[in-house]
Amino acid sequence: MDKIRMTNPIVEMDGDEMTRVLWGWIKEILIEPYVELRTEYYDLGLPERDRTDDKVTIAAAEATKKWGVAVKCATITPNAQRVEEYKLKKMWKSPNGTIRRILDGTVFRAPILAKGITPYVPGWKKPIVLARHAYGDIYNSVEDRVEKGQSAYLVICDKDGKEVRRSCIHDFTSDGIVQGVHNLDASIASFARSCFNYALEHKISVWFGAKDTISKTYDHRFKDIFNEIFNEEYKARFDELGIEFMYTLIDDIVARIVRSEGGVLWACKNYDGDVMSDMVATAYGSLGMMSSVLVSPDGKYEFEAAHGTVTRHYYRHLKGETTSTNSVATIWAWTGALAKRGELDGNTALCDFAAKLEKATIETIESGYMTGDLIPMFNREGVTPVKLDSRQFLKKIAEKL
Repeated sequence: MDKIRMTNPIVEMDGDEMTRVLWGWIKEILIEPYVELRTEYYDLGLPERDRTDDKVTIAAAEATKKWGVAVKCATITPNAQRVEEYKLKKMWKSPNGTIRRILDGTVFRAPILAKGITPYVPGWKKPIVLARHAYGDIYNSVEDRVEKGQSAYLVICDKDGKEVRRSCIHDFTSDGIVQGVHNLDASIASFARSCFNYALEHKISVWFGAKDTISKTYDHRFKDIFNEIFNEEYKARFDELGIEFMYTLIDDIVARIVRSEGGVLWACKNYDGDVMSDMVATAYGSLGMMSSVLVSPDGKYEFEAAHGTVTRHYYRHLKGETTSTNSVATIWAWTGALAKRGELDGNTALCDFAAKLEKATIETIESGYMTGDLIPMFNREGVTPVKLDSRQFLKKIAEKL
């Protein structure tokens, strides 16, 4: 067959460890035999980020703004142990955080459902889509150690550097720590509109929770902006579709989510979304079964796997041992990017290919062929699950494709 041609490239961001290995295999086995793949390649592996003083991450984000569609492999966010392991110049920031800050986007994560994979929460019958604000909070924080006897202040200055006001954070009677976080009204507004637009497109309700009773300025600002935008711009359209927007405290939202049947968009602040997206993914079956896309206010898209780099499997792979690593979320990163590229370019063949690859992946699992992480939760009458190693699983999908 003739390979499907692409008009414009996808920005390709390579990553680290076992997911980097899977990345190459997915292209080799599932994409390149059928698609004349055009990408603008950036190596976001930790050694290259260190070599370029992390300029490669910024370049990849800027390329995404230019071309409109990107696909990203999982990457390491280094801690002290990783700095020593990789002999890094410094403890580089999260590449995801850098890209999200530059694009000012919202991350939407949704479970990838397959018959036979039963959620740990039995009442969940429909997908819970988690929308994570992708700017601010601890991901753009300033923090420091404080010694006994010192004091920390929140100081606001005008554009000329003249102090406007100050508030004492704490007078330290023992050694401690301090952290400063921020956010922007414009970014919160973009987040709100992204959530409401997604809800209208998919005809699902929006639930948003924060802790405005405790954080009476920071979290309360999120609440006010969401309510203002919803009432002024979206309420009538929500009413027409019979869907709702609800704000309440985040602890109440968590309780409601657990009791719900799903089928809602759960909007979360940045840190809340980081934590809760992993909880939702695991409860649906596996972190390897969660799609993730970053959407900017001006319509740029970055698709990625929602999980980490699978370090334990990578070191087994380096020893020559086989692993059974779930590649579904990474496949969905590629299919999402290919479908969006096809949609924007009017390339129906590319869109059709992405849909068929997703269908082949799901049908492979539903017919009983899967990676080891899915077998304990697989239960389908008449089907005995078969554990495949990482590469065998991709080959089995290729057969179905």
